[in-house]
Amino acid sequence: MKKIGLLSDTHSFLDDAIFKYFDACDEIWHAGDFGNIDLADKLAAFKPLRGVYGNIDGQDLRTVYPEHLRFKCEELDVWMTHIGGYPGKYSPLVKPEIYANPPGLFICGHSHILKVMYDKKINCMHMNPGAAGKQGWHKVRTLLRFSVVDEKIANLEVIELKA
Repeated sequence: MKKIGLLSDTHSFLDDAIFKYFDACDEIWHAGDFGNIDLADKLAAFKPLRGVYGNIDGQDLRTVYPEHLRFKCEELDVWMTHIGGYPGKYSPLVKPEIYANPPGLFICGHSHILKVMYDKKINCMHMNPGAAGKQGWHKVRTLLRFSVVDEKIANLEVIELKA
């Protein structure tokens, strides 16, 4: 079992509360728009970090973090990218691959909208943790925390950060 802390769209703002909420996590996953490399380095110094770059991220982040990251966590096939859409509205950049070779968990950011939904058509869980930063139109800053047990997701929690 692995405990995961998932966030996205920090846009150069790292709330200290994230360290408290992710303290018991084994890994942190960031679904893009870090904002700067210092923020990524602080997360990576705290816990093992997996991440993808987002549309606002510069070359410094793009040389360290890929656009798409596909990996196994326990027995779960995970695909993380920043701009991916959601079930029924996948981005044209991911749509052919997600239907041809669906993961068990598809993670993206970009929209600043917290969304967790299951895509029955391809038997895939979709997660977007919303936005943890202060820049953007969202009114509530959010994180996700969950466990991966074998190839299943368990103990999913939505965390709202204070304004």
